[in-house]
Amino acid sequence: MIIKKVESVPKIAIVEDGVKGVVKQVLLGPDDGVPNFIMRQFTVEPDGYTFYHTHDFEHEIYVVSGNGIARSDRKETHFSKETAILVKPNEVHQFVNNGTEPLVFLCLIPKM
Repeated sequence: MIIKKVESVPKIAIVEDGVKGVVKQVLLGPDDGVPNFIMRQFTVEPDGYTFYHTHDFEHEIYVVSGNGIARSDRKETHFSKETAILVKPNEVHQFVNNGTEPLVFLCLIPKM
């Protein structure tokens, strides 16, 4: 069993075109020997956003704090803390913090 405090996990700023104000933490991942899933935590600063992108695997999201907008190629949906979101494989998606406090969410993806 592996037990960690989130505060002990390194924060990695994502500095790339198409992303603004995003920090990632890999809470449980390949370095921990996970067999099937990777658990990450993202923090998006106010007015920040993740990539607008797609891929062939699902994301399972749980919003810990803050609020924002989930964008797809079909619509925008507002969400707030304690919301669960499923991003299906090949679905275009982006998360935007439209609030005044950091948006924090857990993101689970399959290990590949």
